[in-house]
Amino acid sequence: MVSRRTFLLGVLGGAVLAAGGSAAAIEDGVLPGRARVAALLGACDVDAVPAPGAVGVITSGQFGSAARGRDVGWSLALPPGHTAAGLPVALVLHGHGEDHSSGFARLLLHEFLAEYTRTGGTPFALASVDGGNSYWHPRGSGDNPLRMISEEFLPLLGRLGLRTDAIGVLGWSMGGYGALLLTREANRGTFPGVGAPGHSTVVAAAASSPALFASYHASASGAFDNAADFARYGELANQPDVGETPLYVGCGATDAFTGETKRYRAHASPTPAGDISRGCHTAGYWRSVAAAQISFLGTHLA
Repeated sequence: MVSRRTFLLGVLGGAVLAAGGSAAAIEDGVLPGRARVAALLGACDVDAVPAPGAVGVITSGQFGSAARGRDVGWSLALPPGHTAAGLPVALVLHGHGEDHSSGFARLLLHEFLAEYTRTGGTPFALASVDGGNSYWHPRGSGDNPLRMISEEFLPLLGRLGLRTDAIGVLGWSMGGYGALLLTREANRGTFPGVGAPGHSTVVAAAASSPALFASYHASASGAFDNAADFARYGELANQPDVGETPLYVGCGATDAFTGETKRYRAHASPTPAGDISRGCHTAGYWRSVAAAQISFLGTHLA
């Protein structure tokens, strides 16, 4: 009996061969349509749902950011039964086209946090903020999400009573890249407010499907101002440069960023937690690794 996979590859392969390509090239991601083929073959069928139970309070607000030149929204999720006073915090960096609410409304991170603490995990808070679509690094336009985080958002969290001397960071897609970039900048001590003596230190970072690119010309439109901007902020896969900071770096096996994620993991030392596993560039994949990432961050924020 012909399997669904064999039938679909036969049909799709025939169409591609007629156009001068090969079915193998589609599966390897060389030709356009890989994501569609992967979905048809079930490669994207991964997801996770947090266990039901009480969740903590989510507070949201807004502040005028001089670093970004606009008002930005933020959200703070607490574990059930806890106030902000004295809790450590992990920053949540959203993906392209999303905002501070996405990690909770779409990925249910507050519910995974609640499940983790209900089963004895270290209580900590999750704090998200609007980074726009500037790929979380300073831009020629004057938009500077890194400075917004270090000089505006972290002090705001401190005023709410959270511990900000040692922080975690979590992100997916564009935000996964941002998490790895923020960790690198903190390790280098080159960005005001993060990593420098007397300021916040990143003690652990978790990235899902990080938006890493092989070159400026291969990068997404608008991700970097020019080749020099990419050389300064985009060269992460070959230069993780995070010192001994513990990392969790994972990606779906059928994702546009699988190759560069593998390269990042190969160059990082020690090898990050996480792996390349079944999944695509979808919210389902990001939810499927959320519990492991929350546990990873909680262990290092303890």
